[in-house]
Amino acid sequence: MTKKTYATVTGKLSTQIAIASFGFGTLVFLLNQFFPQEDIIFFIGFIYVLIALFVNGVVVLNLIHHFIFFQNHREYFGVKILLVLANIPIAALFFYLTINNINLFKLLTF
Repeated sequence: MTKKTYATVTGKLSTQIAIASFGFGTLVFLLNQFFPQEDIIFFIGFIYVLIALFVNGVVVLNLIHHFIFFQNHREYFGVKILLVLANIPIAALFFYLTINNINLFKLLTF
């Protein structure tokens, strides 16, 4: 595998991981919103956050490594880093809403 092919595959994988993290995190959050009394959903969400922090952290470190050493592709890897890091404020919002027992579906009903 050439360096360029490796870099492209790494960038695609990081995008897939970012999208999967967002999708699964949103699913767990919505399940918690629909069923706020189910403690198992909260527990699954907590375990998921720990796993996602580790996986996304490794991905970001790998992308930073590529950003430093593949100087011709810095813009590409910079965008990939931002894409993975974009999950942080979303996860923080979901965490805030969950911990403060703010149910969005109750707020939206008139």
